[in-house]
Amino acid sequence: MAGTFVEHPVIVPGSLEERAYQRTIAHHALRENLLIVLPTGLGKTAIAIRVMAQYLQEDPRRAVLFMAPTRPLVEQHARFVQETLKVPPPVVWTGVLTPGRRQVGSLEGKVVVATPQVIANDLASGSLDITQFSLIVFDEVHRATGNYPYVAIADAYRNSSAGRILGMTASPGNSLEKIREVMDALSVRPSGLEVRDGAEEDVGRYIHGVQIEQVHVDAPQNLLDAARLLRDSLDRTARALQDSGYLSSRENVTRRTLLDAGARLRSAVEGHRMRGEKIPPGIWQAVSRQSVAMKLTHAIELIETQGIDSLERYIDRMTKESKSRSPSTRMFLGDANVQRALEALRQAKSEHPKIAEAVRLVKDEILWRQGAKVILFTHYRDTADIMVHQLLALHEPQIVPARFVGQASHGKEDAGLSQKEQVRILEDFKEGRINCLVATSVAEEGLDIPATDLVIFYEPVPSEIRTIQRRGRTGRSRAGRVVLLLTRGTQDVSTHFSARGKESRMKRLIEQLKEDARGSVPRKAAGQTKLDSYAPD
Repeated sequence: MAGTFVEHPVIVPGSLEERAYQRTIAHHALRENLLIVLPTGLGKTAIAIRVMAQYLQEDPRRAVLFMAPTRPLVEQHARFVQETLKVPPPVVWTGVLTPGRRQVGSLEGKVVVATPQVIANDLASGSLDITQFSLIVFDEVHRATGNYPYVAIADAYRNSSAGRILGMTASPGNSLEKIREVMDALSVRPSGLEVRDGAEEDVGRYIHGVQIEQVHVDAPQNLLDAARLLRDSLDRTARALQDSGYLSSRENVTRRTLLDAGARLRSAVEGHRMRGEKIPPGIWQAVSRQSVAMKLTHAIELIETQGIDSLERYIDRMTKESKSRSPSTRMFLGDANVQRALEALRQAKSEHPKIAEAVRLVKDEILWRQGAKVILFTHYRDTADIMVHQLLALHEPQIVPARFVGQASHGKEDAGLSQKEQVRILEDFKEGRINCLVATSVAEEGLDIPATDLVIFYEPVPSEIRTIQRRGRTGRSRAGRVVLLLTRGTQDVSTHFSARGKESRMKRLIEQLKEDARGSVPRKAAGQTKLDSYAPD
């Protein structure tokens, strides 16, 4: 398939900015399956629109499928499709529609924008014919690994020989194995890699500077004392797990090693059940201890990196559970060190210094920069609630914060935001009616928020992909600033260094991808580490 995008008959005139690198990549996508690696804010969606327009023009009897991992992102892409393509209004499929309501009329000549879970479910039930689509676009395609629905969808499409695949991401991962897994899932040959990092002459002119700062704080002594009490209980619980053989004494006690221990315990339980054997009491004791250790690990993280209020909310939720609460919950709440730590914190009632620093940063940015917009990222909903409350308590009419979270909930206490509420908040933020978005991870991926001046990390995140996505919310249409809040002597510091190391590896990988994509990539041989050791299937 070949074509030109100059004054394209399916694209609304003036709706897309003319960028040479976007045109080049779009033309490439007409020749073979493509994996695009392009920094945030450089128009991956605009490239997809150009490709979609060409397929809709040359194969008008079929539809185009555009998938994104979250409902807000699906809604955003649907609006962009409607604004840029001269086709019928896009068909939007998310989990809020029942399967019966999704199968409405012919899809001929239309664009379907959907979450991958919906498409995978409809394929599995046999209610969707994948050959209806001449092109499938996978946004945030770094997810196309393991059991994520993208993999099954791409596999079904490849087997049907129905058409073209286009995958897009700003952050492909920090290992060659991960890249190869994504490429295999999408049937992308080495020649189908389109990699840009912003250093290219035709791309660099669109890159805006992002200033990155770190603000270090010291946790109050009462917080450190409380964390030490919980760590003593964690050490005691971990030793019992080590004695039972489900936790290695050679490994540090971390969330990862505890999760691995949990997996081994589940395997042991399942093995006894499959053999029709009674599960030994020692295994159940180990299961409870592993769960207690996870709760203690989480509580320590809340004390060190979030604050007292977050810990109190966590414990209050467990306390309010029914009388049939699990043995591990009873063990955790009954632990003397947990009780002593909580009592000491309630008496001292010291706020975590991050809270004051975050408030100061938001206040200074909005009051001193006319029209400024801020995104404050935090890992936890409880912290998002606390930060919105603290910002409202300033009684500064110029500061208008809003909580932006997903739809999953802790139960009846927190129903999250509906899809409609998420869309409304994003629109208010774009239009300036809200100028501080206090967001959890739901705002990390792909959302089009083009004019954010300041992004604050309440805490670092261990994933290089999530770090890049958070940081990519600024510096899109103008220079921006990113501030990381780090508590000295806590896991904040180790998490930050972990993410920074992973990102450095990913940058080196992208440089290598740029070189290797120019030539053939044979299959990896034993002991080889370069991507150019791979060959297409």
